Order: sequence, then C-alpha cells, then structure tokens
Amino acid sequence: MAGYRKLGRTSAQRKALLRNQVTALINNGKIITTEAKAKEVRRIAEGLIALAVRERDNFTTVTVEAKVPQKDKNGKRVKEVVDGKKVTVYDTVEKSIRKDMPSRLHARRQMLEVFYGVKEVPAENKGRKKHTVEVDLPKKMFEEIAPKYANRNGGYTRIVKIGQRKGDAATEVLLELV
Repeated sequence: MAGYRKLGRTSAQRKALLRNQVTALINNGKIITTEAKAKEVRRIAEGLIALAVRERDNFTTVTVEAKVPQKDKNGKRVKEVVDGKKVTVYDTVEKSIRKDMPSRLHARRQMLEVFYGVKEVPAENKGRKKHTVEVDLPKKMFEEIAPKYANRNGGYTRIVKIGQRKGDAATEVLLELV
C-alpha cells in the first residue's frame, strides 16, 4: 500500500493540486473539497503549522540606521542643487528589523516550497490590477497562525462532512483550521 493517496492524477498534477489547496486553506482558513483530498491536504498543512509553531519565536531584533529620501507634501522626493546637479536629500532613520535565525529561515523556505504566491486586492480598489498586494504566507504562519496554536499538540485542522456532491456523488467535506 502506498504512503499517500494518488487521487487519480499524475505526480505533477497531484503536487500542484495539493499545493493549491494548502495555500487556499492557510490563506482563507477553510476550504470545501472531497474527503480524500482533504485528508491529504490535512497531512501537509498540519506539518507546516507544526513547523511554524516550533520556529515562531526564533528570531532576533536588530536596530539599523537607514537613509530615507525626504518627501514633499505630494509624495515626491525633495531635491537640492549641489555643484550644478540635482541631488536627492536624505534623512537618517533608525529601523528595527527582525532577523531570522538559521532554523527559522530554513522553515520559511520549506513553506515557500509548498505555498503558491497569493495576491490580494484591497476592497476600495476592486477590479484594478495595479493595486494588488502580494500576501506573505510564511509571515502569516509565524505571526498569526502559530501563536494561536502555541499551546496545542497537533490537531490543527478539522474535517466536517457536508454530504454528497450533486454531479458525481463524491463525499464533500469542509476542511478548516480549528
């Protein structure tokens, strides 16, 4: 017996399907799918959540000085003339940056192997392609999902049976984060 369900697909199709559904589950918090797919997605998602829980506090905060261009009231850079050339005026600002430890960086890269890129459109800019924002799913895992499950030992997802699908009578389920 195989260690995983083949789902009637080639390995590339199956991997793409599972990556897509895990991405949707983490981004939205729940998905509706068939029972067999849900059980496979659950295996992958629970492993990633456990990884995020394990590495959630594994970073250091570093304070650095950065040069930031001055901006006028319209948001354009302020320029001044020096030796006959226009030069941008900069301010020095202190910023604190989170620096991942090597194991957390490795965990982030493992997550990025599974997640697809997700773009989100703010509500006020519906229908406008240039206002889309890339969602950082590993950041969401470490900052939102992992603290929620910090005191829990596994069992991060729940499968609720909905019923049979009308077209082919496949058992549909709701897979959600607990």
